[in-house]
Amino acid sequence: MAAAEMAKPFLKWAGGKTALLPELLQAAPEQIETYYEPFVGGGALFFALQAEGRFKRAVLSDSNRELINAYIQVRDNVGGLIRALSVHQRKYREAEDRAEYYYTIRAKKLTCSLGGAANLIFLNKTCYNGLYRVNSKGRFNVPHGRYTNPTICDEGNLRAASEALQGVELRVADFADGPRLAGPGDFVYFDPPYVPLSETAYFTSYTAKEFGMDEQERLARTAAELAERGSRVALSNSGHPEVKSMYSSEVFKLDEVHAKRAINSDAKKRGPVREYLIQSA
Repeated sequence: MAAAEMAKPFLKWAGGKTALLPELLQAAPEQIETYYEPFVGGGALFFALQAEGRFKRAVLSDSNRELINAYIQVRDNVGGLIRALSVHQRKYREAEDRAEYYYTIRAKKLTCSLGGAANLIFLNKTCYNGLYRVNSKGRFNVPHGRYTNPTICDEGNLRAASEALQGVELRVADFADGPRLAGPGDFVYFDPPYVPLSETAYFTSYTAKEFGMDEQERLARTAAELAERGSRVALSNSGHPEVKSMYSSEVFKLDEVHAKRAINSDAKKRGPVREYLIQSA
């Protein structure tokens, strides 16, 4: 019998952590009671920790309702989701004008349903750079990507992800509310929208509400409170000086890491970017 496929993120996600998994896995405890990830995004660290059996339970949350709905559908209705994505894959590949098919789906309001999850995954696999961005009204507004033959329905990985998500609590929640019950023995990993390194670096809005410096400061306070309660805490953020100033050296240690980032309007500037990996001391 063939070995079961190890699950990996079923969504492409701007700022995803696959490239930094060695550093993140080293930062995580070997044994975790409950793993909390309040900005779940693509869930790269969750899937890696799950594959290694390093937590007893997990709580994944995000303020993005459509994103959490996609996780719920993968967990609870993967067969139906695969059928819906197979239809998208066939129609997209057969379309005389693929961009027209893409924009027809993009014009539909993303809903918290099986069809909404299928539409979100389809858009994610065919949009520019796998970016998730919405306008001030909460409508998805990323342009069509340039792919020759994108895999829209990865049945093997979807089934593996569904298996990995069994028993996992999935919540639509503010980042401070998701891990509110965390305590000693638990591990919380925050991967928020990054503090921009320049005035033109605001490229993404994951919800209609911007994640500005007030939210960054509230996140730092939340992380400090969790650390003081005895939880192990780790965060990722940009290598901006203000990030360093937010995290007290008495509570946190900051390590510089370098991750390749593909999203930049200037292709010559795509490449390793300095980031901070912040850990409770």
